[in-house]
Amino acid sequence: KTQLIDYSDIDNLKITEIGSTRYLHDGGWDASKRYFLVAANNSNKIAVIDTKEGKLEKLVSVGKVPHPGRGANFVDPQFGPVWATGHLGDETISLIGTDPEASGQRLEGGAHAQGPGRRLA
Repeated sequence: KTQLIDYSDIDNLKITEIGSTRYLHDGGWDASKRYFLVAANNSNKIAVIDTKEGKLEKLVSVGKVPHPGRGANFVDPQFGPVWATGHLGDETISLIGTDPEASGQRLEGGAHAQGPGRRLA
């Protein structure tokens, strides 16, 4: 599980528990600071946590042993805002779209992708 803790009122903490996955390790924010993306090393997944809605947006299957760190943000001219991270267990880089307004798109060689957590590569 993942816990979101709202510290805006230190005397009345708001704690939200979110079902996610095991082995989450470090992570980083997307450019908007809405989504927190964190690697689940042992399961080769990245959890996309929507901190505005207080829920797990998606568990994205990625390559072997996603890097447990900050990641990088950039804007792709075709797909919009993207969060990226490398992998410790293979030579891939995972690109995950973070635009909450994205409509479904068919990606070349990929599955139907939609909204935050859509895997671009």
